[in-house]
Amino acid sequence: MDGTLGIHQLWLFILSGLLLNVTPGPDTAYIVGRSVQLGWRGGAAAALGISCGCLVHVFGAAIGLSALLMASSAAFAVVKMVGAAYLLFAGVQMLLSRARPVAEPSAKAGETSLRRVFWQGVLTCALNPKVALFFLAFLPQFVAADSPHKALAFLTLGLIFISNGTLWCFTVAAFAARAAGRIRQSAGAMAWINRLLGGMFVYLGVRVAMMDTR
Repeated sequence: MDGTLGIHQLWLFILSGLLLNVTPGPDTAYIVGRSVQLGWRGGAAAALGISCGCLVHVFGAAIGLSALLMASSAAFAVVKMVGAAYLLFAGVQMLLSRARPVAEPSAKAGETSLRRVFWQGVLTCALNPKVALFFLAFLPQFVAADSPHKALAFLTLGLIFISNGTLWCFTVAAFAARAAGRIRQSAGAMAWINRLLGGMFVYLGVRVAMMDTR
């Protein structure tokens, strides 16, 4: 890779990425919450959604959209406000929803719930300009300045980072779902899970809205 794409210190990149992935954050909290609500499949859907949202930023970094967000205050502000509005809307919706104990949902209802969880994960990550700036700041550190294939190098590193992160998130979802079987049978516990997730979304929305455009 060093000779073809200009990627250097790949081992350090993988190690740094793994450390970043295992550090608890909002994504981990979202995956754990959905695993408690819907079991391993819910957590896996959340993890896949977040990973797909990250792909948007990786492709953006590869083709220069992230650089545009950093260079243009107007573009950054637009993405920031759209992302904040979505997070606040999703959070308030969760806070106001009435949770019920999860017994044996129909296949159709389960499919709908998993689809919704997936797309919430996608939008939560894809509409967060902070993630775009993270990839823009992190990936170039491991690509040579004179690399003739910077876009391909960024894409390769981003896919490695996301693949490792997805595997870790699947592990988190499996452990959370295994430990939460009884919780899913309690309407009160499920209501609190909804409130915690809703509060987290509202908090993230406020944080994104208050980010400096520059």
